[in-house]
Amino acid sequence: MQRVADHDIDPQFLRRWSGRAMSGEPVERETLLRLFEAARWAPSSGNGQPWRFVYAIVGTPRFGEFHGLLAPGNQPWCARAGALIVVATRTVRDNGAPARTAPFDAGAAWMAFALQGSMLGLVTHGMEGFDYDRAHALVGLPADHAVQCMIAVGHPGKIEDLPEKYREREQPSGRHPVGAFVFEDRFSQ
Repeated sequence: MQRVADHDIDPQFLRRWSGRAMSGEPVERETLLRLFEAARWAPSSGNGQPWRFVYAIVGTPRFGEFHGLLAPGNQPWCARAGALIVVATRTVRDNGAPARTAPFDAGAAWMAFALQGSMLGLVTHGMEGFDYDRAHALVGLPADHAVQCMIAVGHPGKIEDLPEKYREREQPSGRHPVGAFVFEDRFSQ
């Protein structure tokens, strides 16, 4: 599918998509640090930077444990990821007040991570299909942190290497038009 914007935007937004076909080659730690550096510069409320990333690279002892967190529908294609990442947020500010925008801020950091990955020619795919409670325990998060999502990242692979049921979906998807989610003055359905 050829993605086409309805309004003039930078082409990087059209190039970024959540593929599943990955080579199984490890993502180098230095490359991951470049993605995390991009995430570092995301905007956040009060400059709180509440996002936390905990990762495991394929071929390391912990990768299998991270992979074991995934829902059955994500395990087959994530087996060829170069790294798996648990994304969490600190839910309390330094002054003890709730960090209400922490998930929003982590989403901004994820987008920066995903765009940098796309610019480097990597596959990045965020997921909600995994065991949140086990992830919280596995990565050793304190009680005042909440797991938000997981990310699979890897070098591009061949569509033929994906299990059959995932191959048809291995293309960029479209999006709702702006008018479906933007309202002037008052929300309407």
